[in-house]
Amino acid sequence: MVNSSSVFRMPAEWEPHQATWMSWPHNERTWPGCLEEAQAALTQAVIALAPGEEVHINVLDAAHGAVVMQRFAGQIPAGRVHVHTISTDDAWCRDHGAIVAFDANDQRVALQFRFNAWGGKYPHAADARVAAQMAAVLGLGTVAVDLVLEGGSIEVNGAGAVLTTEQCLLNPNRNPQLSRAAIEASLRAHLGVTEVLWLGDGIVGDDTDGHVDDLTRFVGRATVLTVVESDPQDANFDALRDNLQRLRRMSLADGTPLSVIEMPMPTAVIGKAGRLPASYANFYVGNEVVLAPVFDCPRDADAIDALTYCYPTRRIVPIDCRALVVGLGTLHCLTQQIPAPLPARAC
Repeated sequence: MVNSSSVFRMPAEWEPHQATWMSWPHNERTWPGCLEEAQAALTQAVIALAPGEEVHINVLDAAHGAVVMQRFAGQIPAGRVHVHTISTDDAWCRDHGAIVAFDANDQRVALQFRFNAWGGKYPHAADARVAAQMAAVLGLGTVAVDLVLEGGSIEVNGAGAVLTTEQCLLNPNRNPQLSRAAIEASLRAHLGVTEVLWLGDGIVGDDTDGHVDDLTRFVGRATVLTVVESDPQDANFDALRDNLQRLRRMSLADGTPLSVIEMPMPTAVIGKAGRLPASYANFYVGNEVVLAPVFDCPRDADAIDALTYCYPTRRIVPIDCRALVVGLGTLHCLTQQIPAPLPARAC
């Protein structure tokens, strides 16, 4: 166990990766009637990522791993995808996986926040053990953090700022014993931030209680890409307008105001139980590509244009996420970046 009084820094997602980590979708209750389609979408994501970085995948057992690996046969460079027998309740690696940060000596450590399945909504005994098992595979020390927190609830710029939402981190189903100030103190201590920037509520259909990765993403030190809704009659209009107004008032610790780039929301995607949390903000930034969720919607093109503008040196890979979002998440929710080791400091 690493000394938890150390100073840590969580790097931005666009910083160099060693790998992307996933937990393979297997829960038919999460994707009723469309598990195969969801797996096919994630297969496309792996094939797009693998030329630029390794991909590690949690599977249930050796037989499951063989089935998963067969999906990539002949489509990816050898040795780029690895499976690990790490049992999961579900596939949301962004939230149950380890968050890898750097300590004061620029060595990587795995931050192991507490995971309670978004406020106790689902079974999570296996998922709660995943972060420690990932750290063991990577050979990293772990830092146990006494804070319930999911990776999708935070968005860092790697340079001192974190975005989050009041709906999620201040929800009594997470850390009812902690004040806002105490939660901010924990974020500062473990993510290497000085500024905690609070948005309000998330989008309709989001069972995570308002994860920020469906709302607003850093695309530069002081630049964010945020989803907006133009239709005043839409159920997301008020919350997204409030978040946009907050962002326009925000600045970094040095006084630099945030530069805000707007991106539309897709047309509403409706599932059997109501509106699904479809959002173009749930993209994932790899070393060479940006995985872009699309929904067979006229606004897909505008979202791809926005990502192309923000990431001109990376290839934008649109992936049809109509099946994935049935499970109430898409590409960012299903991935967790493993930052590359930093070069050794000169003596």
